[in-house]
This record gives sequence, C-alpha cells and structure tokens, in this order.
Amino acid sequence: MRNERIREPRRGFTLIELLVVVSVIALLIGILLPALGGARRQAIAVSCASNLKQLGLGIGMYYNDYPSTLPQVRVNSAGDMVRPGDADRGENIGALFGGKKGLLPFIGIDRIGAERRPLNEYVYDGELPPDESTEADEFELEVFRSPADQGTSDPFVKGLGVPTTSMYELLGSSYTLNDHALDDTPFAELYPTLIPREGGRIPRVRHPTKVWVLGSHPIYNFDDGAERGQRWYRPGSVEAGLLFFDGHVEASVPVEEGVTQETADYTFLPSPDWLEQFEEPLGP
Repeated sequence: MRNERIREPRRGFTLIELLVVVSVIALLIGILLPALGGARRQAIAVSCASNLKQLGLGIGMYYNDYPSTLPQVRVNSAGDMVRPGDADRGENIGALFGGKKGLLPFIGIDRIGAERRPLNEYVYDGELPPDESTEADEFELEVFRSPADQGTSDPFVKGLGVPTTSMYELLGSSYTLNDHALDDTPFAELYPTLIPREGGRIPRVRHPTKVWVLGSHPIYNFDDGAERGQRWYRPGSVEAGLLFFDGHVEASVPVEEGVTQETADYTFLPSPDWLEQFEEPLGP
C-alpha cells in the first residue's frame, strides 16, 4: 500500500487578525491624510508664490520703462479704454493690469484682453492676439492663474449670471494690484493707494517691506463691506499670496477680517498717515 503524505490544512487569518490589520491601516490613513493634505496645500501656495515672483519681475521691468509707475488701465463708464481728450475720464481698474480677457460683463473685463493689458508683454515671450479676434477668447496666460484659485461667492457677481468658480476665468487673472484701500461702501473705491485716482506715478512708499503691490484676490475678501468666501488656501481661513514693494513674496499671508488696512504682515497704505488726506471719502 502506497504511503501518502498527510497534508496539513492551510491556516487562514482569523477574524480578530483581520480586524487588527484593518484597524492599523485605518490608523495609518488617519495619520497620513492630514499630513498629505497639508503638503498639498503648501505646494499650491508655493506655486502661487512662484507666479507672483515672475509677475514681480515683469512689474520691475515695466517700472524701469515707465519710471515709478505701475501697469494701469483706465476705462470709461461704458467699459472702453479712455483715450487722451475723452470727456469721460473714467477710472483705473487694478484687475486689468495683465492677464487675459475675462467673463465679467463689467468695467471692461470682457472687452480688454491680453493685447491691451499692459504687463503682458513683459511676462509673455510671444505674440498676443488682438482683443477683437476669435483667438483672444481662447488665449491663456498661465502665469496669471493661481493653482489655489477657487473663485468667489460674492452675491453681486453671482447675480450677473457668469461662472464664479475661478477668478482667472472671471477677471482674466487670479491676481490684482494694490490700487485702493479697503472700505465698507459697495460699488465704490474710496481710497486710491499705489495708483493715483488720475493715474500716473505711485506715491512715496514709506515701508517697502510691508506695502504689498500685487496679491491674489483674497486680499480684498472683506472689501466693500462684503464677505466673498475666498478661502483658497485652507478651509476656514482667508489667506493671500502677496508680492511686496521691495520684491519679496510671501505665500500664505493671513487676511484679517473687516476693514483692516494694516496688520503685522502687510499694509495697503503707502504711508501710515495715508488716509488722513481724505477729509471726505472720494466718490467713484
């Protein structure tokens, strides 16, 4: 009679062992996910800061060609660019300093595109499509798009019936100039800052390390008495990427609630006494 080897039955995992393994995996996920989320947010903030640095180099070259002047565009009440001799002198629009044509049917955003936004030729090495061409509607300038950009929940903008999930798409740029200080009056910019109301050269800047020049849009999250919901960098916190007058960039600067012109990190004002000159706020 042939001898047969007796096979021992394979031993599987017990239910308790499986539960232990699952618990360990869940614990590791709970530990690692917040760290990975934080690393991702940090990478986005750094990428946004890199865009600001590149745009800052372009602003520096513009500043050399047009001494002591920031890129600026004036539009009239119809949203057209103001020309010398026009009866309607219009106003400077900080959002038009650079970028592509936006979607907002207001203050020239959807009319003035890459061709006529003055900073573009300093940061883009190529041909800019004419604003009236079909190419202008599809043209992209990625340096003006922040990877953190999550648009706005501003009720006024939402009421215009245009997409609001990206400021880059809405206005043509995720960034804006420091052209006015905060106020609590809707639809009016009462206190011009680095771009005078009549346009031209910037005023004297008292503290170049604290005065911001260019920032992501959450820096104006509390302007006009509004709450725009621009929590781009982390949930529950309003922060902005900022380029300062001395050329340095900070990635995620906390933006204080309300009409707060100056914090320990930044200021809108060319000098601490800047607002004292406005005995009565300037109208639109």
